[in-house]
Amino acid sequence: MVKNRHAYIPALRYDWLTPLYDPLVRWTLRESTFKRHLVKQGGIERGHRVLDLGCGTGTLTLLIKSYYPRAEVVGLDGDPKVLEAARSKAARARLKVRFDHGMAFELPNPDASCDRVISSLLFHHLTRENKERTLREVFRVLRPGGELHVADWGKAQNKLMRAAFLLVQMLDGFETTADNVSGLLPELFRMAGFVKVEESARYMTIVGTLSLYKAQKTS
Repeated sequence: MVKNRHAYIPALRYDWLTPLYDPLVRWTLRESTFKRHLVKQGGIERGHRVLDLGCGTGTLTLLIKSYYPRAEVVGLDGDPKVLEAARSKAARARLKVRFDHGMAFELPNPDASCDRVISSLLFHHLTRENKERTLREVFRVLRPGGELHVADWGKAQNKLMRAAFLLVQMLDGFETTADNVSGLLPELFRMAGFVKVEESARYMTIVGTLSLYKAQKTS
């Protein structure tokens, strides 16, 4: 994911750790539980255009398509290597999705072209500036009444979760994760123009509190 305006930072900071990403998320974050919740929360309908923002290796993208085969699903990520893995997964699963290369804060999508933007574990990789830029871009590409659904690190539920999250901060950086641990993502959504913003679920994991959020573009 992106950490500042110019530099690209892989999901686990170093390219050589990328092959460990899928098993790490699966083993530590209750992946199947929170991603299924996120997909169902999206309320995706037949014919909807769905963007999986920061799609990584495509696990969430393919889950969306498997749940909603009549939706048009596109994954976008800034890392060409993980996109190769995502395309291989899609081919093995025989699911028709498209994977695009691009940055979250400079989306290639036209204005008002998406019904849903769904994102998992992207925002904690972004600086405050790039969080704000990304949310403005998401608002731009959503149609009126379109929705943003996010799974990412949230404010710790207790001292144990706060201590556990230090492991994530040491890997991904204290600057980019500060807004998450302070519980500021909903406020950033509102600042970008979104309404009906809420934290819809929380999960305790071995490395901290994972939160689900949803927000809507004004109709």
